[in-house]
Amino acid sequence: MAKINLRPWREELRQEKQKEYVGVLVLVLMAAGMIWWFVSGAYNSAINDQESRNQYIETQISALDKKIKEIQELRTKRQELLDRMKLIQDLQGNRPVIVRIFDEMARVMPEELFFTSVSAKGKQFTLKGLASSNDQISQLMRNFDGSPWFANPNLLGVKAGDNGYNSFDMLVEQSTPATEAVK
Repeated sequence: MAKINLRPWREELRQEKQKEYVGVLVLVLMAAGMIWWFVSGAYNSAINDQESRNQYIETQISALDKKIKEIQELRTKRQELLDRMKLIQDLQGNRPVIVRIFDEMARVMPEELFFTSVSAKGKQFTLKGLASSNDQISQLMRNFDGSPWFANPNLLGVKAGDNGYNSFDMLVEQSTPATEAVK
């Protein structure tokens, strides 16, 4: 007799293939989940590392900014000190010059002429005085012109006084003589 298989083998084969498909699908999903977990972990780790590097750089930048500010303050203080030193040196160097100028003023002044006021603004002197005649004022201007310490005498005005003296106003500039003339 002929053998007839009445079992639903196709149905069993289909169920078996479906179980195999579901198993492979679960394995693929698990592998995809694992890959996603590793990749996201690597990205998060890289982001955290970069953020920590950025934080380190920001702290170093702020420390360097403080040092730069301190250096700028020190440079400013240094320049102020250098300016003060230069001013002091200039004042120390000019101290004997003032004495020489007043000494030279006394030397160039003719007899019967005297100053009532001497004021200085920079290197320009304003002189006010009294003279017995205009000749003494002219002699004073010639003496200033011939002096190594003075230059450009300029007579501003002469007024005759009641007491027999002429009052005068004069401008004269200070000049620096050559070193041979100072000795």
